[in-house]
Amino acid sequence: MPIQISFHDGSNIDKTASVGIEELVQSFVGEFSPLDTNLIIFSDARTGAYYIESHLMAENILELSTIDVPLDPEEQSDYRANREIVEDHTSFMLMKEDASKGRTFSNIVAEYNIDFDAKHPLKIIGGQHRLSAIKSAYENGDVNVPHGIKIYFGLSNDQRLDVQLISNTNIAVAADLLDRMLETVKGPELRDWSQEVGLLSTGKDFADKKSRNNEITVRLARSFILSYLEGRVSKDKKFDTVNPSPVIAKTGGVIDDSWEKSRIIIPSIWADKKLKKAAQEFSRLINRQNDYFSKQTSRNNEYASKALNYSIVSAWAFIAGVLEGNEVRLVRHFNLADRTGKDPLNAGALAKGKHKTDPENYRGLGTRTDVKERGRLSELFYFQAEKGEGISPKLVDASIKQYHAKLAALDAEKARESLG
Repeated sequence: MPIQISFHDGSNIDKTASVGIEELVQSFVGEFSPLDTNLIIFSDARTGAYYIESHLMAENILELSTIDVPLDPEEQSDYRANREIVEDHTSFMLMKEDASKGRTFSNIVAEYNIDFDAKHPLKIIGGQHRLSAIKSAYENGDVNVPHGIKIYFGLSNDQRLDVQLISNTNIAVAADLLDRMLETVKGPELRDWSQEVGLLSTGKDFADKKSRNNEITVRLARSFILSYLEGRVSKDKKFDTVNPSPVIAKTGGVIDDSWEKSRIIIPSIWADKKLKKAAQEFSRLINRQNDYFSKQTSRNNEYASKALNYSIVSAWAFIAGVLEGNEVRLVRHFNLADRTGKDPLNAGALAKGKHKTDPENYRGLGTRTDVKERGRLSELFYFQAEKGEGISPKLVDASIKQYHAKLAALDAEKARESLG
């Protein structure tokens, strides 16, 4: 029986585009032989994206689909929007067991696109774990049952991003994945810059969730840049009058106004030699910190990845910006990575750093991300750059006390000024 294809009467149909969309749907029907006898083309009222909902046999889906899907196939085809398959997650293992028993899945989201990777015209955008479970059941038990799929046609990059976001937005998805997706659609600049300075490995994308043994996240790279620029604002001021305010970028796909302004207002940001130099030096610190602990008999993963703590990232970058015009101290700041035979950040000393106002469960400097933590670490890195002798327990203690004393002094000055 021939399959009937029609547009939904209530959809906002663009007559110019509808001809091309209908042709794509007909092409899809010819390749996939859907089980439906009547396919209705809907249009998403918010974005104008066209889609159908259909049922396909497992063997057809697996033969002509892929989860290796770029968000921007024309400009950034090597980088993916999908999160990694979590093989050992309990829910996924249960999903595979259900699939082996003939479970029919739905809520799989895909794009029919023959402009790239024509051998796999069905690009799976949401439901890659379901598809993996279907594949396992088919290959290991010849389980070939129908599954429901929502299929989009003729997506623009903005529409593709929207579909990616709504397909991956649930409580199990890491905020870092959403950040990566939004950054990808803006362009490759942040990723290219991070690879150039060594924060990312060559050819690698940002991590889809923060991990001690993974590539950095979009949030970390943004935080470094924003904090450096914030420090630069104070480079000509006396540091004892500066309330250190390193920045940690927003996350979870939230629009970060500070980051957006930096991208737009400072078009030369990617070519900024001093910013780039600072990032290269911080990359060196990350590597030296990790290398030191990799050689220890009993590796301490928390200490090894200490340089990736967001407060340390932002505070170190902030002070690099503050010291931009002071070459001598800036070199000392950069040379913290060269503490031969020692843990550059002296993570053990940081762990013991504590103020009388801290709660009992405080685990030491460099374990939290609040404003106070970032301020204390800024004082520490500034103090260290005075003599360049490295981080010691005494320096940690002095820095914490200095931060609280400075805040009290600045508050007192503000109160005096209010008197007129």
